[in-house]
Amino acid sequence: MSASAGIATITTGADGFLARYDALKGRLPGDSALRASAAAAFRTAGLPGARQQRRVEAWKYTTLRPLAETGFQAPAADVAVDTLLDRLPVFDGPRIIFVNGSLREDLSRLPSGFARFAEQPDFGTLTWPDREPMVALNTMLAEDGLELTVPPGFDAGTVMVANVAIGGSAFHPRHMIRLQPGARLSVLDVAIGDGAYLHNAVTEIHVAAGASMTHVRLQDEAIEAFHLATVYAEVEDGGTYDSFSLNLGARLSRAEVHAHLAGPGAAVHLNGAQLLAGTQHADFTSVVRHTAPSCSSRQTVKNVLNGRSRGVFQGRIEVARAAQKTDGYQMNQALLLSPDAEVDTKPELEIFADDVKCSHGATVGELDSEQLFYLRSRGIPDAEARSILVRAFLAESLDAIQDAGLRAVLESNVGRWWERQTA
Repeated sequence: MSASAGIATITTGADGFLARYDALKGRLPGDSALRASAAAAFRTAGLPGARQQRRVEAWKYTTLRPLAETGFQAPAADVAVDTLLDRLPVFDGPRIIFVNGSLREDLSRLPSGFARFAEQPDFGTLTWPDREPMVALNTMLAEDGLELTVPPGFDAGTVMVANVAIGGSAFHPRHMIRLQPGARLSVLDVAIGDGAYLHNAVTEIHVAAGASMTHVRLQDEAIEAFHLATVYAEVEDGGTYDSFSLNLGARLSRAEVHAHLAGPGAAVHLNGAQLLAGTQHADFTSVVRHTAPSCSSRQTVKNVLNGRSRGVFQGRIEVARAAQKTDGYQMNQALLLSPDAEVDTKPELEIFADDVKCSHGATVGELDSEQLFYLRSRGIPDAEARSILVRAFLAESLDAIQDAGLRAVLESNVGRWWERQTA
């Protein structure tokens, strides 16, 4: 049973989350001093954009006012989720399934090297609760999560981590993944649900020298939900962190990645796509820090926006003075399928080294009328012609996923999203 069992409905806004912390703080696992410090930071910062306060540049284009106006109940882990499980990708390997933020061992096939945050709480060393309000919220209220360690030189294959939610609750999973020198791991990270809820996850990833991790994230939450995910990744000498995020669901979502290239020859790939419709709002924010020489980072994020949806991209590359021979690339592209859709894009470079190769860019446009006419003139129906052009637009980013099985999972979900637009 989770620490939150028996707690009544939470009031709305930051005060509601703080009230919940006050009710639970004697029973939450782990470092109570760290949690108290995070609660103090959250009490000061609040939910970005939810009240009159000093503007926070990192949240310039995204306000959490809708979240502040929504009330949540304490999460229940023992709810029936059979129908939702049918929406998960078919997967025969190890899988770790959380329901409303709590591990369900009866639904999981746990891999070797697994531990549970609720039993061995590890908050890590990379996160900044004093700077990031949603990390502070997670730190003060986290109850469960995974801790996975891959031993030196071992190839752990692919592990699916699924977060399944039932509406009405707010939960804050805390995950830790460590790859020791020369280890390999692929993670298929899936988030689905039904109803209105808050999924506020924090994941810390350590990639040791010569290790390699592929992290594919599929966010297909319920359309009434809020999805806020923050990832911190540190990559040592010759290591690789290869990430792809596909954002499809949620009323409001933010995928935030802080990547640190800490050793010579390290590589980070932060690619993604956001496919939005209706009044959805999705924010992809990244900060890539180069502090070691001869490292490379690549980032291509694409947006396909329909209806009155709004996409946000904020990407920042920081190159320290010692990070000579850095190779950094960043591109954001948006395809607007509706005149009412909107995109805000802010790529940034901050460079203190003089021997570097860094570039960034952004493009915004609509479907090419000549290409559409060409396909229509050859007997292809309008909806199919538009589908061909949208898939071609996304192909570059999806092709960056080297694992064919993981790429197929994302491609099938892109196909289902498009079918919903043309239904």
